[in-house]
Amino acid sequence: MLIRRATDANWPLLWPIWHEIVSAGDTYVWDPATTEDDAREVWLLPRPAETWLAENDGVVVGTYQLRPNAPGLGSHVANAGFMVSAAARGQGVGRELAQHCLGRARALGYDAMQFNAVVETNTSAITLWQSLGFEIVGTVPGAHRHPTQGDVGIHIMFRRL
Repeated sequence: MLIRRATDANWPLLWPIWHEIVSAGDTYVWDPATTEDDAREVWLLPRPAETWLAENDGVVVGTYQLRPNAPGLGSHVANAGFMVSAAARGQGVGRELAQHCLGRARALGYDAMQFNAVVETNTSAITLWQSLGFEIVGTVPGAHRHPTQGDVGIHIMFRRL
């Protein structure tokens, strides 16, 4: 698998994955009807954010975005979002992207990483993050309107780098 920095020119390869994940409504809080232009604006942020993609045999199978969790006095803590195409799930793509992202965050000088909204029904993501040393440090009850399970909580997950 090749993991490389994404550019604006790569957006047509990222959009199908982004749309597939967000339109399902079960793992991200973005509106499932988000337009392609609006999606590009939130996924391909300017520096200091970085967007990366993963390719298997020339096919884009996943992506992640790394950025400061907060500006100013909170900028030493990283935040990231990850998406893996349905066709590539269960093949270790998420783990490779996660390990790459953690290494990149360390290289950029972040002290820790925090996820602000891991949907509590997203057990595969929670299992992955816990296996990589993240802890659930809090849960916001009913903060996500899951399309089939009603209002479910979101976990805040954290680990030092």
